Amino acid sequence: MSRPKGKYAWSVTVGAKGQIVIPKEAREIFGIAPGDTLLLLGDRTKGIAIPPKSTFTQLGALVFGADETEAEEE
Repeated sequence: MSRPKGKYAWSVTVGAKGQIVIPKEAREIFGIAPGDTLLLLGDRTKGIAIPPKSTFTQLGALVFGADETEAEEE
């Protein structure tokens, strides 16, 4: 069975403390390193998603304005 290009699926087991281990291949593909902070999104109907780390930058731009720069206080 072939998979669509750029699409992946892994299975993980939830430990006693509710933790999961992100598979090595996934960490390598998405550049996830120890100490990284990830954003976890959830929808009761659609499930859980862990978007790419660049989502933080995009979210910050939406919240704080992409074209605005921080003014220096004098």
